[in-house]
Amino acid sequence: MKNLKNALLLGALLTAAAAHAQTNAGEQKPDSDLPFTVTKVASFDLPWRIAFLPDGRMLVTEKVGRVDLVTPQGAKTELKGVPTSYVEGQNGMLGVFLSPHYASDHYVYLTYVAPGDYGGGLAMGRGRLVLDNDQPRLEGFQVLWQQMPTGKGGQPGAQIAFSPDGKYLFLTVGDRQRFTPAQDPDQPEGKILRLTLDGKPAPGNPWAGKVGARTIPLIDPPADTEAAKTAPVVSTYTFPGANLTPAETWSTGHRTPYGLAFAPDGRLWELEHGPFGGDELNLIQRGKNYGWPLVSYGANYNGVPIPSPDTRPDLVKPVIYWKPVIAPGNIMFYKGDLFPDWKGSALISGLVSSGLIRVTVDDKGGATAVQRWSVGKRIRDVEEAPDGSLWLLEDAQPGGLYRLAPK
Repeated sequence: MKNLKNALLLGALLTAAAAHAQTNAGEQKPDSDLPFTVTKVASFDLPWRIAFLPDGRMLVTEKVGRVDLVTPQGAKTELKGVPTSYVEGQNGMLGVFLSPHYASDHYVYLTYVAPGDYGGGLAMGRGRLVLDNDQPRLEGFQVLWQQMPTGKGGQPGAQIAFSPDGKYLFLTVGDRQRFTPAQDPDQPEGKILRLTLDGKPAPGNPWAGKVGARTIPLIDPPADTEAAKTAPVVSTYTFPGANLTPAETWSTGHRTPYGLAFAPDGRLWELEHGPFGGDELNLIQRGKNYGWPLVSYGANYNGVPIPSPDTRPDLVKPVIYWKPVIAPGNIMFYKGDLFPDWKGSALISGLVSSGLIRVTVDDKGGATAVQRWSVGKRIRDVEEAPDGSLWLLEDAQPGGLYRLAPK
């Protein structure tokens, strides 16, 4: 009986270890047949993200600085009241997200790189979406969070995921190609932040309890009442915390966190670019360090090796990594009925992989890349429409908007 118990215990431990084993999915070959049709609907200048409205229309960001209201047939109207962005390299107008309480507050959140000293800094804000007979617009746009100080560098991050209870938002901040800030607790770069819906540090964060304050400048509201309806609202705001970032930080050691999404079971998953090799899918846990730039399954572009994550048991390893890279664009979990076999699966868009990857996740925190499809285009975003169809954005100038439907 004792031997049986030991065997069962060993089996359970091996099962748990297998669930968290690191898998290189970089050599996975695309399926020969696409299970969907691909229909081009519209074109944009360097499109980045889609946010679907309840009626099937969508908001689409263009990295060059615009946000468009788009019908399912492809008719576009530029949104007014959008803040100015710093457009250079990987920087510009990036994410667009509906408030978890959109039905009552009509808030739309934007993430973008705002102009600043020596370049720009990631910013996050929100405004009220007004869709009437006049020009569609964001009224009273207010900056809620800013990366300070600003400066040059790409890899801004800029993805938002709202907690399943609708109380908090998680914001990814890339390392801006500066390497060391990802391990510096006093800087926001290379972190995932957990904030309230109005941009303050959320209670219960692992490094909460700091004292002091830091004040950042926002934009003065215009004196003209009519202009105030569409212009960004700017003021000054004092954040609690001697070191702002520790009070906000949820996890550290991220490089280019472009994907962030909650699975149906409530777990938070993050997707990021590695350097030369080593793109990562991470299961995000409170207060954990994900290793960049201390470790990676990739190498530096200049050929300098990086220690493997296997050498640092104190740092969290990715659940899946890709070597060669896929250059991930985004991750989302499918909930619809048009593709019933995919319900609950994660869908990952890829630039270098030129298509989609389907990943299944389990209740132990494991994940498996089960299918891969190439559509022959650099895919920046994949999102689900209210009818369960899937929509893709092409990373190009011009870049297409495509609708996927089952064959």
